[in-house]
Amino acid sequence: MKVVVAVKRVVDYAVKVRVKPDKSGVETSNVKMSMNPFCEIALEEALRIRENGGASEVVAVSIGPTQCTETLRTALAMGADRAVHVDVGPITVYPLSVAKILRAIVEAEKPGLLILGKQAIDDDCNQTGQMVAGLLKWPQGTFASKVILNKEKQIATVEREVDSGLETICLDLPAVITTDLRLNQPRYATLPNIMKAKSKVIKKLTVEELNVELKSDFEVCQVTEPPVRKAGTVVSTVDELIDKLKNEAHVL
Repeated sequence: MKVVVAVKRVVDYAVKVRVKPDKSGVETSNVKMSMNPFCEIALEEALRIRENGGASEVVAVSIGPTQCTETLRTALAMGADRAVHVDVGPITVYPLSVAKILRAIVEAEKPGLLILGKQAIDDDCNQTGQMVAGLLKWPQGTFASKVILNKEKQIATVEREVDSGLETICLDLPAVITTDLRLNQPRYATLPNIMKAKSKVIKKLTVEELNVELKSDFEVCQVTEPPVRKAGTVVSTVDELIDKLKNEAHVL
């Protein structure tokens, strides 16, 4: 069985995000970029499935500009067998367009499992996995905190986190799974594997080759920074605290 993993290039989680002066988006020039942490978890789970004999090949897919090949090199260094880059140029693609591209990739690769991070830390949409499952008409297990694959019965048991606790569902393969933070701890790429990944071939595709039409689903009008939090105050008595809560905060 083949497993396809979608990985996204985002601003590194440790970087303080800055809004562009024209408020058209987030500043990405001269900013450290890395693989989306949820995508790292998805890739790690696919590698573990392969190592346990549940899959024969792991294919990493990234959609975006040329720089996405750096993210795919990281995926190859972590252990992915192949990498596919869908070049969409400088334009920003949103979840529905990404889902359509992934559907085309899945139809070409014919995997038994498609694994994605539940969301990207740049837009926090949490939509792509659900959309691609709908387009493919595949069962889906979202927010997975545990995945057990039964290759003989062709089912995947997914333990997922919901508001009321944990929910366990069984999916017939092929299926779509989106990963949560507690699923696993991604491995680090070793230096020898990083060097080997630099020479590996990354397959390049365009949306035209995949017969996918990209059109803007919505428009981002403005991006602004959140308001600065006011500094806290120290009160000397309980009466003063009650007075501030009642007359200033209006919570009493």
